[in-house]
Formats: sequence, C-alpha cells, structure tokens
Amino acid sequence: MKESLLYLAVFAIGLVLALWGVLPDVLLSASISKWILYGLLFFVGIQIGSSKGAFLAIRSIGRRIVWVPVATTLGTFAAAAIASLILPLRSLTDCLSVGAGFAYYSLSSILISGYWGTELGTIALLANIFREFMVLVFAPWMVKHFGPLSPICAGGATTMDTTLPVITRYSGTDYVVVALFHGMIIDFSVPLWVSFFAGLG
Repeated sequence: MKESLLYLAVFAIGLVLALWGVLPDVLLSASISKWILYGLLFFVGIQIGSSKGAFLAIRSIGRRIVWVPVATTLGTFAAAAIASLILPLRSLTDCLSVGAGFAYYSLSSILISGYWGTELGTIALLANIFREFMVLVFAPWMVKHFGPLSPICAGGATTMDTTLPVITRYSGTDYVVVALFHGMIIDFSVPLWVSFFAGLG
C-alpha cells in the first residue's frame, strides 16, 4: 500500500508541476513518453523472465491453473462493459481499455494516454490504483464470502508482487503459486489488450 501511495504522490507532484509550467519542454514532449514506455516494457519482460516459480506453476498444479487468468480477464471485461452502460460519456472501447490495465496502473496509464490522451490515461491510473487498494483492504472479506481465488482474480497483475503478501495471508500458502502464475499472465497481457482495444477505437 505504501508503494501505491508513493505512486499517487509522484503523479500528483508531476501534475502540479506541469500545471505551474515549471517543467522543461523536453519532459513534456511525446518522444520522452514513448521512451519511458519502451523502458517499462523492457523491465516487464525482465520481471516475467525472472519469475521462475511462476513458470513451474503449471507443472506443480496442472492445466486447470490456466483458467484463473481467463476468469479474471472475462470478469473484468464484463464489468467494464456494464460500466460503459452506466457512464454515458464513455464508450465501450474506453471502458474496456481502462479495465485492460488489470491494476497495472504504471504501464496501462502511459499506454492509454498515448492512444487516447491524458484524460483517459488519468482515469486508468486512478481506476487501477483503486483496484489494487480494494484487494489490499478487502482481501479477508473476499476470501470469506467468495473463496480463496477471489483476491487473486481481483488483484489482476499485482498478484505477483504488491498484493501477494495479502493473498498469502488470507488465501493460504497453497495459492501462492497460483497467484504468481496468474500475475505473470495478466502482466504480459496488459499491453496486448490495450493495443487491441486501441485498434478498435
């Protein structure tokens, strides 16, 4: 949770500095954002490649583990589609793009800002941070009412890092491997889904 608050603080500082006009022009150019995005994707690859435990998950648990990220993806997109009916100013593509962040706010907000502009990118940042907060705060309630897999599905891409300790505590150590595998697959899918919905928009 401290890391998420730090991200929010850095975002707020950047917003204020840009509004005050004190940042140099080079930091406001589109090329800087593009190179930052390339750097993020590079480190995502390193993170996934170094998660050897996640690669061993299929062997230790079996093929049924694949259905957990599938359920997360389908559930997220279903909720995003319902949100598009409730929010008249946002299209189905907008809502699906934000949902495709799967709580990976640092990467998804930059991707979405590049495709649709900073307004939707900011919405993606806040929505995906809120998704992570929900797991960190409500994981015990989720496990009690919906079972041990619920905080894993709700956690999206964060289940291989920030929400893993909470999942381990309330879902149990038996679900650590599931959470790692789930987080790796969802993590990898974020740029693919956002790019896909960008092509539809």
